[in-house]
Amino acid sequence: MSIKMYSLGAAQEVTGSKHMLEVDDELYLIDCGAFQGRRAEADKKNRDFNVPADKLTAVILTHGHYDHCGLLPLLSIHGFKGNIYATPATRDIANLILMDSARIQARDAEFLSKQAKKKGERFDWQPLFDEEDVVNTVNQFVTVSYHRATWLSSKVLLEFYDAGHILGSAMALLTVRDSSGKEVKIAYTGDLGRKNKPIIRDPDTIPPVDYIVLESTYGNRRHEDLDNALHILARTAKELVRSCGKMIIPAFAVERTQELVYYFHLLVDKQIIPEIPIYVDSPMAVNATSIFQVHPECYDKETQEAFVKHHKNPFGFNALKFITSVGESKELNTIDGPMIIISADGMCEFGRVTHHLSNNIENPTTKILLVGFMAENTLGRRLQNRETEVKIFGEWHQVRAEIVQINAFSAHADYAESTEWLQSLDTSRLQKIYLVHGEPDAQKFLQDYLAERDFSAHIVKYGEVFDL
Repeated sequence: MSIKMYSLGAAQEVTGSKHMLEVDDELYLIDCGAFQGRRAEADKKNRDFNVPADKLTAVILTHGHYDHCGLLPLLSIHGFKGNIYATPATRDIANLILMDSARIQARDAEFLSKQAKKKGERFDWQPLFDEEDVVNTVNQFVTVSYHRATWLSSKVLLEFYDAGHILGSAMALLTVRDSSGKEVKIAYTGDLGRKNKPIIRDPDTIPPVDYIVLESTYGNRRHEDLDNALHILARTAKELVRSCGKMIIPAFAVERTQELVYYFHLLVDKQIIPEIPIYVDSPMAVNATSIFQVHPECYDKETQEAFVKHHKNPFGFNALKFITSVGESKELNTIDGPMIIISADGMCEFGRVTHHLSNNIENPTTKILLVGFMAENTLGRRLQNRETEVKIFGEWHQVRAEIVQINAFSAHADYAESTEWLQSLDTSRLQKIYLVHGEPDAQKFLQDYLAERDFSAHIVKYGEVFDL
């Protein structure tokens, strides 16, 4: 039996996850993510779609983040007729993410077309896919719960284990079995999460495997202590009450927003902070929160005990209000503080958060709380770098607001946490670890760090074929 593995994305880079597994004449794709980064570069890479969609036996989706699911509609466009296997929560989140992407692309196409027409220029940019393509894609999903083995063919068995990254995230364990009963076991971590994160469970311990395809996003970094982060969060909230100011928190709509709501709920419940009005101003975050509410099967023990058993909603309490309409969002500018506004986009490049920043950034009583990774050349990174003047909507603003940063809320394991997870496994049959989903410096550090602990790791290059 022939087993080959190679990657067509997230190889020595973080985004665009696409990992191929060939078993004789069967072809499997694990994740089909979009590339992200500088707009023109990412658009070109996403259009150079390199997956032989019409030859795929099946697709496995580890979770619903855009860099893992963002190009799924291109599969059906290019002739894929098979099943996409995912957990129930991942299907729902992927549907939300893909629909949002289709709408954004449609709006971009309309805007760019008008701009080109005004300039008398030719315009031929088209969206990668539309809402109908998303519907067709979602209809191909087959949901599989954690720890329920499912045969994808007579040779390949799939079992999902909780990755502890976001709601519904999974590690995919594939058992390849030949006619004589000989087995090869391969685990794809997707994005590996962390212990003691709110709402969702810790990463599962998987059974013994021969190969692990391991993410390495933070292969050379350590995260801050969570208890200290919550102390900073509480202290900042109390200072806000004294100054009657506004706290603006740029946050991604899926997971980070719900995590922040959970922490504020907990701090209020424990009477560590007073009931400050909290507004979640992001239509997508509102929809994502609804998905969280219908998937309590993904909650960890602490969330079950703190909220579900007492018939409380972890995403709903007196001080919290969800904003959907543009009018309500604009009205927040006329209301005096103290108040907390959680709004997308997490890097301050798009969405309603940019309006809140432009209206409040020059006010010394404003606090801007940065809680996630900020890519180069984004407004978020400029705020993170403490630049004294920034441009928003083409206008320069003096940064008089206080910038506060917390680096403990990442959903990715750092190098020590990834290693600790590996050391918790039965590695008696483990032959090799393949590093993906990371920048070269992070991967080299992690490779060396693992080698010092007797793990053999290889950094995967784009298109590099491995015979297993």
